Amino acid sequence: MAQLIDAAGLSLPVSRRGFLAGTGGLLAAATLAACSPGGAGGNAGAATYGHLLPGDVPAQWDRVRAAVNTKLKADLGFEFKPSFINWSNYAAQSLLKFTSGEDFQTALSARWLNIAQLIESKALEPLDDALTSGKYPNLTAAVDQSAFDANRWPDGSLYGIPAVNSAARIHHIVARGDLIDKHAPQGITTFDQLEQFWYDVVQKEGIPGYVKNNSVFDVLGAPTGALYAQGWESPDFLPLYFSSDSLMFVPSRSAATTGSTDAVPFWQYEPYVESLHRIRKYYEDGIINADRLNADSATITAQFDSGGAATCWGITDGLDTSGHLEKLEKAVPGASLVSLLPFRDGLSAKPNQTFQADNLVVVNAAAADAEAALQLLDWVSIQENHDLLQYGEEGTDWKAVGDDAYEPVSDYANFPGYALSWRIPLERKYSRMSESEETWFEWSKDYDNFTLDPFASFIPDLTEIEKEHAQITAAVAEFGNPLWAGAVDVDEGLDKLKKAVDTAGLPKVQEELNKQADAYLAAQK
Repeated sequence: MAQLIDAAGLSLPVSRRGFLAGTGGLLAAATLAACSPGGAGGNAGAATYGHLLPGDVPAQWDRVRAAVNTKLKADLGFEFKPSFINWSNYAAQSLLKFTSGEDFQTALSARWLNIAQLIESKALEPLDDALTSGKYPNLTAAVDQSAFDANRWPDGSLYGIPAVNSAARIHHIVARGDLIDKHAPQGITTFDQLEQFWYDVVQKEGIPGYVKNNSVFDVLGAPTGALYAQGWESPDFLPLYFSSDSLMFVPSRSAATTGSTDAVPFWQYEPYVESLHRIRKYYEDGIINADRLNADSATITAQFDSGGAATCWGITDGLDTSGHLEKLEKAVPGASLVSLLPFRDGLSAKPNQTFQADNLVVVNAAAADAEAALQLLDWVSIQENHDLLQYGEEGTDWKAVGDDAYEPVSDYANFPGYALSWRIPLERKYSRMSESEETWFEWSKDYDNFTLDPFASFIPDLTEIEKEHAQITAAVAEFGNPLWAGAVDVDEGLDKLKKAVDTAGLPKVQEELNKQADAYLAAQK
């Protein structure tokens, strides 16, 4: 959803771009407003604070971290030593670390990860008092107030700092420009043209048209998914759900005017069923990778970067070119990249969005010194510090190009800034960003290019249906995931999924979702 993406499978891979259940009790730390630097558990003595970051350790990390800590210790009196957790384990491992009361400061979370469980278990520090205290002026200046407001929980509290570099991000396609020149010289501006390109590549090049690890958002879209043709035609719809790894529901298109949500399971929405049948055909025809069900983001990225596919998943965060181009050029001399958003209405499309951030930096309530987290977040909201952490040492790892671009000069890359340091006014563009990507990236920064969804700030509460939700989530993992992958017959797969979720308590969950959504709509009037 700025999301999802995906919307959606939304994948996201950098591997946030690629993507939990649990409860537990934690002792809450004292409020941030009551903390002070150097206080109990404070900054004196150059303490080292921990942070949970997704993905692999960046190349040259020890050298860059030493430079970061030299400056951080001089400025704030402490150092930081993040723990990098592989994306395949991040959701479960981060949840476990929070609920077991480990002492670290921050982590990446979001609705598509595990923030609902973390808030329910009181594992997160509310941030409102800290942000209005005036003690973190760099942070509050670098993050627009509208981003804070859009990411409040239903109780009105803010539990995470939006780490965003645009108003919203849209799931789309990253394509080999050299193959488009060869097989679609007229260009690709519609989904039908994209599909024909995939079939031509499979037939004539002997490589998959599209590769991606498995994701419901890729197939059902929110509002777009790379494989969701209807989303490219009319990106005006977002599904509702208790959690993104559970069951998707479809609200009435007239809900905002009637006040009646009337949400139904996704299989009662014909465009979604059509998409499932399309994905099944792609799977059988070799258009998509056959290992979608179990493939990890690193494997998929390596396949595309080595020239083994015509397109892969993308998201409008300005990282598509920098994430792939250098390796692709080495593997396939003369290769190029193009960002494809085959909207029927092109740049005039106004996709529905919630403006809820894909990436939230959350503060651990069990941290011995929670204020250090806010101090670090404020520190990386200064251009010099942001650049050092995200791009490395200037001159050694990168050099400035113009006022707002950079050119890498070392192999330091892939620091997950989206999990800590992304700030719209501070981000530099990759100097070799493709023209198409730059066009869509700049478009994505403007809130006016999107339509606010009727359920934009609706976040349902799991309290009344925790047992049923957990059982439905397990059923979706067993019977839904093969459907998103195209690995099973659609009719047979849906039949098994329907029976499993019905047994797990679908009627109760559906009733609770509609009850809460109707109350939300009534409160908006």
